[in-house]
Amino acid sequence: MKALLNGASIALLLSGTAALANDSVTAAIAKPEQWAIQTGDYANTRYSTLNQINKDNVKDLRVAWTFSTGVLRGHEGSPLVIGDIMYVHTPFPNNVFALDLNNDGKILWRYEPQQDPNVIAVMCCDTVNRGLAYADDTIFLHQADTTLVALDAKTGAVKWSVKTGDPAIGETNTATVMPVKDKLIVGISGGEYGVRGYAAAYNIKDGSLAWKAYSTGPDKEMLVDPEKTTALGKPIGPDSSLKSWEGDQWKIGGGTTWGWYSYDPELNLVYYGTGNPSTWNPSQRPGDNKWSMTIMARDADTGMAKWFYQMTPHDEWDYDGVNEMILTNQQIDGKDRKLLTHFDRNGLGYTLDRETGELLVAKKFDPAVNWTTGVDMDPKSETYGRPAVVAQYSTSQNGEDENTTGVCPAALGSKDQQPAAFSPKTNLFYVPTNHVCMDYEPFRVAYTAGQPYVGATLSMYPAPNSHGGMGNFIAWDNTKGEIKWSLPEQFSVWSGALATAGDVVFYGTLEGYLKAVDAETGKELYKFKTPSGIIGNVMTYEHKGKQYIGILSGVGGWAGIGLAAGLTNPNEGLGAVGGYAALSDYTELGGQLTVFEVPG
Repeated sequence: MKALLNGASIALLLSGTAALANDSVTAAIAKPEQWAIQTGDYANTRYSTLNQINKDNVKDLRVAWTFSTGVLRGHEGSPLVIGDIMYVHTPFPNNVFALDLNNDGKILWRYEPQQDPNVIAVMCCDTVNRGLAYADDTIFLHQADTTLVALDAKTGAVKWSVKTGDPAIGETNTATVMPVKDKLIVGISGGEYGVRGYAAAYNIKDGSLAWKAYSTGPDKEMLVDPEKTTALGKPIGPDSSLKSWEGDQWKIGGGTTWGWYSYDPELNLVYYGTGNPSTWNPSQRPGDNKWSMTIMARDADTGMAKWFYQMTPHDEWDYDGVNEMILTNQQIDGKDRKLLTHFDRNGLGYTLDRETGELLVAKKFDPAVNWTTGVDMDPKSETYGRPAVVAQYSTSQNGEDENTTGVCPAALGSKDQQPAAFSPKTNLFYVPTNHVCMDYEPFRVAYTAGQPYVGATLSMYPAPNSHGGMGNFIAWDNTKGEIKWSLPEQFSVWSGALATAGDVVFYGTLEGYLKAVDAETGKELYKFKTPSGIIGNVMTYEHKGKQYIGILSGVGGWAGIGLAAGLTNPNEGLGAVGGYAALSDYTELGGQLTVFEVPG
């Protein structure tokens, strides 16, 4: 049983079908010595076939070299390595550096965009950016102000740039982009500002728009076919989104797409999730609010939707559905299946057939989750695929101006965007998680373009009657929906994981530790404290025959917004400031890349 796209196997898998994926990206991913895409491969496995650093020698890991980005605030994403050049990005103002790996990391070129700093005021949860993309000798950056830029990979010269959104109405960007064939798949942020979410494809050659698919609204604008686009095996029918909103609320309905994208070249489908509906006050938007909180499968060429699955209808807790979709080929009940695994903010780990959208597994990946008793898995039931909501924790049933207490997970979810990893050697997923609960009080709010459209006051705290910390790093069996082992952490694990053929899994902590654990048992094998809290994603590459591990440190993101933005009111940062107040006792602002090696 193997992951869909891993290391050298990608070339074999794509032989004869190279036209189905961008040739330059396919070739770059097929070289394990490179880190050519933020998610490791098109399947989002974050798995490397490099094994020079392994569970026997990882204890000897040491710092090889470092690089200061010159920028504070939260550093998400990771560098790319193409050939002998490493490409490093920063949070706002989204500077880019090309470093010569043959010359002690000498800066070959830098790109320093001039953005209006007013965009910071409409960025929800820190000024993060989740990284660069590479295709056709070009580096792609989607800036905070929604400027999409193509840079010559050798010189840094701007080939073209195009604006994909409008910060004046709250549209910003924090995500990376994904090159597929001759297009770039691009998303949008701004659900807390009443933005109407969409995914779009821009032509790599010149930046022209190829297609645009909204998350909510009329069928034509959503790029759906009422009779062919399905949800849980049935056609969605005409006006499926419009019928689930009151009046024109869908026009400011959220469903933004600021997470990760994956791609299956054999099916030619792009997968991603949509975010929370606007506003956070559920009483102002009765109905299922389709298609927010939804896993979407779309044709890469046209954007036409093949299937949807809405995980949290009529979201009442801000459980965005944007987390990564990891594609694997595994067996379930003795049958080979093309799977999609997704760890949602709502605390449920989902396994679906990625070809049909059939729901196979939906289980809690944090035992603290209490807002639901589980998902109805009976295909014959009228509520098939829906989670059963516990009335005590329903902010909608409890009503406006009522403080619903003890909801688990908190709005930042049992996992936010920090991506998990999958190892085809263990058939386990390695998941950075949040172990946090909240009090949630919705209130009536009016929409004004470009102004916050939240409508809820939150406070966050560790899950009660547990280990006292706010995070766990877990190993998950996606075919059974079971936790195999769990490592408690004092704070949320806000770093993306990396699994390797050396039987080691890496992740970072908010205090600033890079940790290495045994892929089979979870036993800690190594840790090192970097200068600032880690919310970046661990990556690996090989240069001149030697394997390296790289990580960006720089505390921030939603969990670290108090430190990053200097906030002190416990309810600021949408409730995170109070919940993570103790973080300031362990780390401080920074912006640094740390690269590790094993001596010899």
